[in-house]
Amino acid sequence: MYPAKLSAGDEVRVIAPSRSLAIISQENRKIANNRFAELGLKLSFGKHVEENDDFVSSSIQSRVEDFHNAFSDKNIKAVITVIGGFNCNQLLRYLDWELIKNNPKIFCGFSDITALNNAILAKTGLVSYSGPHYSSFGQELYFDYTMAYFKKCLFSEASFAINPSEKWSDDAWYKEQKDRNLIDNDGFLVINEGEASGTVIGANLGTLNLLQGAEYFPSLTRAVLFIEDDSESLPHTFDRDLQSLIHLPDFKEVKGMVIGRFQKASQITNELLIKIIKSKKELDNMSVIANVDFGHTDPKITFPIGGEVNLVANRNKIKLELAKH
Repeated sequence: MYPAKLSAGDEVRVIAPSRSLAIISQENRKIANNRFAELGLKLSFGKHVEENDDFVSSSIQSRVEDFHNAFSDKNIKAVITVIGGFNCNQLLRYLDWELIKNNPKIFCGFSDITALNNAILAKTGLVSYSGPHYSSFGQELYFDYTMAYFKKCLFSEASFAINPSEKWSDDAWYKEQKDRNLIDNDGFLVINEGEASGTVIGANLGTLNLLQGAEYFPSLTRAVLFIEDDSESLPHTFDRDLQSLIHLPDFKEVKGMVIGRFQKASQITNELLIKIIKSKKELDNMSVIANVDFGHTDPKITFPIGGEVNLVANRNKIKLELAKH
């Protein structure tokens, strides 16, 4: 089930199912608000987004209330998260899945929000989106690529190809907007050649794995896994987390794998990543590419959890296309 696309004049609700809006600077909020205005979108905010407890979040009750209000309000066409964090999986047992299923609309965020993205698919069949947070729109410079793919995915039903950005960054732009460190992009990395078509599942690997064994983990039948992780994921922890995913009973149904770009602090080089992938016999006959623009570096694409993707990964041709989103 795909939600209706956005158009100018639509209202977007900002909620904080993980960390609080209170940690986002007024400067970055102003930039974000202006970017949504440029898209012709009206913003409204959940009642509890500014609440800020000892865990830089708010109570389960507050977060669930804002989530339910956003989905039940007929005027709201999309819901976007403030930022990621550590605890949105606390909400899963308390969400009204029938309410969400009966009021389908765009839901977008990344990182910790992966738990909600995949649970929504598993429990309702609704496609949601791994993409920029509200706070991501507070990036003053070098946001064109992120904005372009946000629009391609959420404003149009047309299929589109994902191409590498020209440059990328792994800097704390939210602290210093002007002093940016841009890195030339060498493009996608083909680790295992092949072709795959299937359903997009995944996003943040560590968060996805939190759902293992629960009713909130989606089926891997025909899945093309999109996985990434943050700076805390070192080579040995990424290897372990990936192996845990591979051990799932229906992993044998996975058709391909697309890996997002790692942060520098993760210390995962191309060479180490290739060694990790090649060490796993379960991946031998699976097409695998890496260094795609999603995850905890910038810029980033928006992609559908539950949508359809086509992947061609050969040495002389790489094609990554979102066919249905």
